[in-house]
Amino acid sequence: MNIIAEISRWAIPLLLLLVPIVAYIRGVPVYESFVEGAEEGFKTGVRILPFLIGMLVAIRVFVDSGALSILSQWLRPLINILGLDPDFAAIIPLAIMRPLSGSGALGVATQLINEYGPDSYIGRLASTLQGSTDTTFFVLTVYFGSVGIKKYRYALKLGLLADLIGLIVSVWIVTKVFY
Repeated sequence: MNIIAEISRWAIPLLLLLVPIVAYIRGVPVYESFVEGAEEGFKTGVRILPFLIGMLVAIRVFVDSGALSILSQWLRPLINILGLDPDFAAIIPLAIMRPLSGSGALGVATQLINEYGPDSYIGRLASTLQGSTDTTFFVLTVYFGSVGIKKYRYALKLGLLADLIGLIVSVWIVTKVFY
């Protein structure tokens, strides 16, 4: 039996059991603290809901209007100029969608993996890109909006720069490791 596998299997259940026991021993009102935290979580959920709905509607309009496809087509000549594999153009919708929506990007990545295969260059690149970039606009809209941050100009620039670096590094890693 693999000891690491057993530790992994029991780590979270033991932690979930240990935290309330230690809290009880220290005199913390466990149930009341849990209920208070759940109430705060619900209030936070209600507070971010308008931002979340606005972001999801904007993403849906962006995709359904055809703007994502048009932007992808406009970027294809750049791929040729850079001398990248023509198949690389397939990743453009994912690179555009990832900063906008995690679920939208997952849908695009799933389509790419189904079309090209999980062990193809595009499949591996899609998977690596999913793990190395973030949903920048979602984070700014939902999380910053929920706490009332209005000036997020620098956070936007740095978030998009990080996404671009994630794309570049993903291409480099997949190319070096697998090809």
